[in-house]
Amino acid sequence: MGTQMVFRRYEIKYRMTCRQQAAILRAMEPYMQADEYGHSSIRNIYYDTPDFRLIRASMEKPVYKEKLRLRGYGTRSGEDEVFLELKKKYRDVVYKRRIAMPNREAYKALAGVRPLPDSQIGREISYAMEYYRTLRPAVFLSYDRIAYFERGGGDFRVTFDRNIRFRQDELTLDSDAHGTLILRAGEVLMELKTSGAIPLWMVRVLSEQGVSKISFSKYGTAYQIMTKQSKGAVTYA
Repeated sequence: MGTQMVFRRYEIKYRMTCRQQAAILRAMEPYMQADEYGHSSIRNIYYDTPDFRLIRASMEKPVYKEKLRLRGYGTRSGEDEVFLELKKKYRDVVYKRRIAMPNREAYKALAGVRPLPDSQIGREISYAMEYYRTLRPAVFLSYDRIAYFERGGGDFRVTFDRNIRFRQDELTLDSDAHGTLILRAGEVLMELKTSGAIPLWMVRVLSEQGVSKISFSKYGTAYQIMTKQSKGAVTYA
């Protein structure tokens, strides 16, 4: 399976218990299979302005919003491949554009000391960097993911994320995935990713398990916790 660089799809999120996850996994068996990464540790560095302009704007739920991040699968350093991603959302549709680069070169590009590739996606990312001007590494966010794709070649995908955590220091992809958890113990975040409708078998199992879609941003939740912690409040995601 080739590495996809351009995405256009709906991303629908559900927060659930491990028991509900187990029931959904059983229902998925005839229809879905684990993707090439299977179980993976995903690590992200979100870029934002010093006053967190991008995430604050995103949390106001505008018609259009965007995020810029550096993503790696597992610990990444030196010449290891990482993805520089520009994620946009217009109304309910998510558009993700990304470039694969060596880790070292990606940091240089985002710091403005070397140019991005002269491609459509490279120019889009360059434009975002010029537009916001003061972008810098803002938050490290990681999670353990199990990903599945539809048997038979369909584009329906399901991911389960747990151990979602963030920090504001050690903003590199070559460090341990430690930080503040943003879900309660035993909770899982499921995402359904599709360019069309959710399959009826999934609709049925979600109804049987009493699981409803939610509005949830990992980076947005991390920002809310950071804001409350700065005011001395005790928080629970």
